[in-house]
Amino acid sequence: MAERAEVVFVDGVRTPFGRAGDKGMYWNTRADDLVVKAMIGLMERNPGVPPDRIDDVAIAATTQTGDQGLTLGRTASLLAGLPKSVPGFAIDRMCAGAMTAVTMMGSSIGFGAYDLAIAGGVEHMGRHPMGFGADPNPRFLSERLVSEDALNMGATAERIHDRFPEYTKERSDRFALRSQQKVAAAYEAGNIQPDLIPIATRSESGWGLATRDEAPRPDTTLEGLATLRTPFRSHGRVTAGNASGLNDGASACLMASGATARELGLGVKMTMISFAFAGVEPEVMGLGPVPSTEKALRKAGLSITDIGLFELNEAFAVQVISFLDHFGIDDDDPRVNEYGGAIALGHPLASSGVRLMNQLAHQFKSHPEVRYGLTAMCVGLGQGGSVIWENPHFNKKAAKR
Repeated sequence: MAERAEVVFVDGVRTPFGRAGDKGMYWNTRADDLVVKAMIGLMERNPGVPPDRIDDVAIAATTQTGDQGLTLGRTASLLAGLPKSVPGFAIDRMCAGAMTAVTMMGSSIGFGAYDLAIAGGVEHMGRHPMGFGADPNPRFLSERLVSEDALNMGATAERIHDRFPEYTKERSDRFALRSQQKVAAAYEAGNIQPDLIPIATRSESGWGLATRDEAPRPDTTLEGLATLRTPFRSHGRVTAGNASGLNDGASACLMASGATARELGLGVKMTMISFAFAGVEPEVMGLGPVPSTEKALRKAGLSITDIGLFELNEAFAVQVISFLDHFGIDDDDPRVNEYGGAIALGHPLASSGVRLMNQLAHQFKSHPEVRYGLTAMCVGLGQGGSVIWENPHFNKKAAKR
């Protein structure tokens, strides 16, 4: 049997993330248009890619209905102007939708079935709130397969606080404040903007252009965070300030085999080394990235000390803290979420995985001393997803310094 093909991340883009709801910048924008614009932007940035060479398009959405339904990968492919010969499909793993699209396409490339593929995700949480129209099987509760809390992500975060009393609200608030500060600094340094595709918006006041994320609050203070109410539990610890918000946005990336990237003269931003998904109790779904990361490390023959950069999705501050504590990493470790995370930027569920990858790829370029990086996230209903990447800019001399 042939050896596994090298799998590379060529490029990734995303729309600016908007606030969900009728006051958000994408309220009058279709979900499929968001991901189509991301795909068009991705192709325009990579003119060396022959569109008819793309083997497949995988686009994720958590709520696959309305303008997020109808086999999204195929419809988005047609709307983006790719040749009709390019197939596509939709995928759903809640928060890890785009991450799963990437690992599915990466696996197909590694197996040798594909040479080039597009993977991404979209979530318009204003039009399609999580779980909207879903009809959970009554057995979940009647047979006590899960508790009622398991279907409420905020309640699952409160349960992590319960399980680990040392994860105080103050600690979560402090982590959240740093996320806001890091995002502000990353914008100031021009580290976020290169991967954003501007999107035309329409509101009562007329047409506009979205060029920045809508959610960041750079004026956040610890004092302000301390006063926020705890919507998931009276006297709880999870607030709108130490959790990601409800957001709209889309992302897309181009994956290739190493041989195809060389043949077409494409740049390589990262190489996929291993990935894993794992399940945990749905009631504490935020713990999911711990076993998925352990599994991915084991598959790669690496340990946590080999990872030089971490991009962890900040669904809830306590969820990231639980990951860091498990692996003995300090809350302030500079290797973690260098440009900030979802608490400030937002988390349009199925699109977030590629945002993590974009940020890691950008950091790899400025960190030649780092060989391996990790993108990881918790997933609704008790799962975690992790992907380990290698830095093509790695320099042994820089590492020794």
